[in-house]
Amino acid sequence: MANFLRTTLSFLILLSVLSFFQPTLSSPRPSRLHRSPKHAHRFLGKFSRSNYTGPLGAPSYRYETRYFDQNLDHFSFSDLPKFRQRYLINTQHWAGPDQLGPIFFYCGNEGDIEWFAANTGFVWELAPRFRAMIIFPEHRYYGESMPYGSWEEAYKNATTLAHLTAEQALADFAVLITELKRNLSAQACPVVLFGGSYGGMLAAWMRLKYPHIAIGALASSAPVLQFEDLVPPETFYDIVSNDFRRESVSCFNTIKDSWDVIESEGQKINGLSYLSETFRFCKKLKSADDLSNWLSSAYSYLAMGDYPYPADFLMPMPGNPIKEVCRKIDNCPNGTSILQRIFEGVSVYYNYTGTVDCFDLDDDPHGMNGWNWQACTEMVMPMSSSKKSSMFPAYDYNYTSDEEWCLENYHVKPRPTWITTEFGGHGFKNALKTFGSNIIFSNGLLDPWSGGSVLEDISETIVALVTEKGAHHLDLRPATAEDPDWLIEQRAAEVKLIQGWLDEYFDRKRAVFDM
Repeated sequence: MANFLRTTLSFLILLSVLSFFQPTLSSPRPSRLHRSPKHAHRFLGKFSRSNYTGPLGAPSYRYETRYFDQNLDHFSFSDLPKFRQRYLINTQHWAGPDQLGPIFFYCGNEGDIEWFAANTGFVWELAPRFRAMIIFPEHRYYGESMPYGSWEEAYKNATTLAHLTAEQALADFAVLITELKRNLSAQACPVVLFGGSYGGMLAAWMRLKYPHIAIGALASSAPVLQFEDLVPPETFYDIVSNDFRRESVSCFNTIKDSWDVIESEGQKINGLSYLSETFRFCKKLKSADDLSNWLSSAYSYLAMGDYPYPADFLMPMPGNPIKEVCRKIDNCPNGTSILQRIFEGVSVYYNYTGTVDCFDLDDDPHGMNGWNWQACTEMVMPMSSSKKSSMFPAYDYNYTSDEEWCLENYHVKPRPTWITTEFGGHGFKNALKTFGSNIIFSNGLLDPWSGGSVLEDISETIVALVTEKGAHHLDLRPATAEDPDWLIEQRAAEVKLIQGWLDEYFDRKRAVFDM
């Protein structure tokens, strides 16, 4: 059963740091093990249990770490304890309140905010040009921003987790911005929102929910339509599969054929021992499905991180990593088994540095992290794998099994229609065209999350910037000498639009002043 991400947006997401979650794919065949929904949306929750150590070779950005006392529940007047929300702030280039210096505000996703700050170089690079302040607030229940004083208390049960919602997080951001501007006498300074993956969803939603707080939003790789039946449930895994097929049909077929080989081997006497040795696990596998989940996780993350240059966004990987995986699979000597070919290929993701002696599945023993909770409540993203076009084992979306898992583990029942009710879904584009403005939806079509985002212009001010060869929020990453022309052009288009928002804002302010 497989519907909750192992990223963890968090694209997410993602979302690094690093190797915790494996998406499970459930199959209609009874030989497949029952799969828990916690494994499905883990891709956006990739970062939810990370201990930030910093990306290899990343630029060093300067900021001050501060804390703000937030209300635990913004939508009631209950006497609940406040919690300390961490945020990072840089005023080095800020023009100040007298000159209406803009504020660039990154909507923190499902993880340690320092990781997102380190991997969002685009914002840092824009600040000097626009003379902007930079703020990176941390999402409640992640990193150091823990209600009830600790992770153990915050994640204790459904009651303590009840306030982990996107709505509360957006209210945190709105209150933080308002209070900071008041304290700095900067009430007239315009705010521009940024976000990638789940953070991009939050940025878009915040622009819609709090248009008086921010003048515009850049929502990168934001799957705001990945709910209910707004997009076909097989979209995510079809895109991953197509990413591999475009590099090598034989590579695609080898991966597609490998699942039956793994399942068959796992049913043999000593088969799990053989699989464990072949893939160099530190401990013996408990089931063949554990291996299948580990592999499918890698393939999905490879698609998200299929950047044109070396990066360690999810794991240290070469440029065009899917091309390298397929090269490893296809170039094995004649007679090499399918399992050995798969091992050689997946090592590009799990061991590109060559420093890992054995692999640890490293799944969460308690099955509990922030994104699991969010996927069990409101972030219900239907997913399936098609028999015809996917290289993954075929399975249909099964809400009932997801609901059972959530009731068993959290004692809550998901609300699959809540996000579309709260933020829009059916008729979303018409609503945006009528009531929205100043939102950029940027996507790369190699990113499996692009299928759940906005890929066409909705109006003159709600625009889609789409690149054929881009991956998961590549545009938000730091500029490099290896950036292809199409990426440089995409960022230039974003800068032009942001400049237009600010110019329009300043013109209105001057018009009012001149009256």
